[in-house]
Amino acid sequence: MNKRIISISILLSPIFIAALALFWGAYDISPSQVIRAIWNSVALSQKETEVDIVMNIRLPRILLSGLVGIALSGSGVTLQGIFKNPLVDPFILGISAGAAFGCAIAIGFMEWLPVPLSSFAFGLLSVFLAYSLAKTQGEVSRLPLVLSGIVVSAFFTALVSIIKFLVDPHRLQSIVFWIMGSFALADWDGVVSLFIGLCIAMIPMFAMRWRLNPLSMGDEEASSLGIDVKKERLLFIALSSLGVCLCVAKAGIIGWTGLMVPHLARMLVGPDHKLLMPVAMAGGASFMILCDTIARSITSYDLPVGIISASLGAPFFMYLMKKGGKEAWGN
Repeated sequence: MNKRIISISILLSPIFIAALALFWGAYDISPSQVIRAIWNSVALSQKETEVDIVMNIRLPRILLSGLVGIALSGSGVTLQGIFKNPLVDPFILGISAGAAFGCAIAIGFMEWLPVPLSSFAFGLLSVFLAYSLAKTQGEVSRLPLVLSGIVVSAFFTALVSIIKFLVDPHRLQSIVFWIMGSFALADWDGVVSLFIGLCIAMIPMFAMRWRLNPLSMGDEEASSLGIDVKKERLLFIALSSLGVCLCVAKAGIIGWTGLMVPHLARMLVGPDHKLLMPVAMAGGASFMILCDTIARSITSYDLPVGIISASLGAPFFMYLMKKGGKEAWGN
């Protein structure tokens, strides 16, 4: 199929999947009821059950999940390009472990501390620690950053385990549920705040996406083209980490999206980041909306969306291992 047609189809896919998700769920609502509910909400007509479900429950969840999918996939594309490694995901610098520790601290011992704020702060702290540790090796390059991320992740994971051991069972259940990732608490305030935060993080990264092409070729090649590799790598890492931390603070830890979607996009449209990033972002939004719709529809209660994404991502990772990552990276 023509690459242009594929790209347009993926870019438009979030609209169609979001429309499908509005009337797909545990409580069946027909398309005509969805349209009427939206009209009644806009016209400020008398409230109905369908209006409340569509406008206050499903629509915020759809928008929040779409924003998270955009950020995770965009960050995945960026970090895979910077590290020139198809198996890199947005949590490589220990963000997920740091955010999980922030969540565990807030729920377990500091009830006065908002969980999103705590997870966001410790997610950023993990990135800072990983970068600082890598800097002790001299010039901050790809390998020291990856190894530092592994060390920081292991450290925070151990701290989370200690907290799980110490807290009472009710708080432990809340910690575990948050770590699995969920959009069950989505509301309009969360959508607006995440949108504003992601605009700060993702718009500059999107505008500079063409510079990922020389950076993904290697340090020497990028330097020969006049690019300050160290500064631009740090800028991309900071922007992508900010976006991921914002997502984790709002929805918990949702893995695999930032690894799997960029691969699929690269296999379909090629490695040029000018086209790859928007296609991956749109694909990430569609994937995350679909995962959340399945999570809230497959049973009478909400499954953590991280379970759905992992159940799809793990087989895909095995496929990548079998192929050696070559097809997905375009080599």
